[in-house]
Amino acid sequence: MTSLLLADVRPWGGDPVDVAIVDGVIAEITPTGTQAAGSQAADQKVVDGRGLLALPGFVNAHAHVDKSWWGQPWVSYGGEPTTQGRIAHERAERDKYGIPSVAGATAVLREFLRHGTTATRTHVDVDLGVGLRGIANVREAAAELGDAVEVEIVAFPQDGVLRRPGVLELLDKAAAEGATSIGGLDPASIDRDPVGQLDALFEIAEGRGVGIDIHLHDRGDLGAFQYELIIERTRQAGLAGKVNVSHGFALGELAPARRTEMVYQLGAAGISWTTVAPVNSAPLPWREMRTAGVAIGLGTDGIRDLWSPYGDGDLLQVARGFARLHGLRTDEDLTYAVELATTYGAAFVHRENHGLTPGARADIVLLDAENAPDALVRAPRRELVIAGGQVVVHDGELQV
Repeated sequence: MTSLLLADVRPWGGDPVDVAIVDGVIAEITPTGTQAAGSQAADQKVVDGRGLLALPGFVNAHAHVDKSWWGQPWVSYGGEPTTQGRIAHERAERDKYGIPSVAGATAVLREFLRHGTTATRTHVDVDLGVGLRGIANVREAAAELGDAVEVEIVAFPQDGVLRRPGVLELLDKAAAEGATSIGGLDPASIDRDPVGQLDALFEIAEGRGVGIDIHLHDRGDLGAFQYELIIERTRQAGLAGKVNVSHGFALGELAPARRTEMVYQLGAAGISWTTVAPVNSAPLPWREMRTAGVAIGLGTDGIRDLWSPYGDGDLLQVARGFARLHGLRTDEDLTYAVELATTYGAAFVHRENHGLTPGARADIVLLDAENAPDALVRAPRRELVIAGGQVVVHDGELQV
């Protein structure tokens, strides 16, 4: 049995408490200094939290950890600035930069840890060029870090599904070998056969008992049409709670009445949403989505990959971007943005309990901030990060 006492921390900015951790799980939370004398195990390690703000570990609900050039020499942006152009550029250039690789995935996961992310749902490219090698690399990278970052994998057809014969078979094999979801990509504009792509994906998902996570960049009516197809198939297949739309830019662009109807259909079907809150996108109807039960997850998307030179792995920065895009100002709303990046991210990595509560995996982040809104707007360094009961960041420095 391993035992750790995190003393004098302020969960969500509240009163100081001591957090007792046993075998990687939060066992007890008590007001600071009230733990009964002699109740500590003889070998219990004590970490002084110095009265810092404590938040649950961040959950990155949409990442691509398999294809970063983080830590390598600078890579200049190239290729055509369209979805198809980015796909073609990546396919032409990825081997030059060793993408995918264990080292690349490890570098990204280490940056996640540095910034307090202790769980992620990551898309990993599956295509005829790399096969399932990227998935194996990501799993090895997670293992090298002792699974400090718990990783769920979405087998992702970055180059399309139907237009590349053999990709469906790879997706099915990935699902059979443990991927928790399979992905899709712009069924209308990439495969030019939205019914065909979606029917094929839902057939695999039903047969293998996995989820579906579909990248949808298409705008306006074309995007909305595909939402309708996804809603219809989710209901027919009984996959409520197992289907997610990533990006989904069209939702915020619809006329108010149609948007409201769409949101409630999504909620009734049990479909969730992940966003990276890009600055040039239309705001999501997040209040309606919250009321309708459409879960929202935040993610970093790619981290310095062949799609974009941006990104540093800090999900708190993404939460701040979400807050700014949606005009959040009150303490309640700013705290909600932080909750999206932490507690509310639990469903995206299949955790029933993710928070500063007994029984949860001990994923705790300490920051020098007054409260959650203060942490959001300043995004200070992570002073201490505990992942699965192990100290992985101390005084802002990685320990793994």
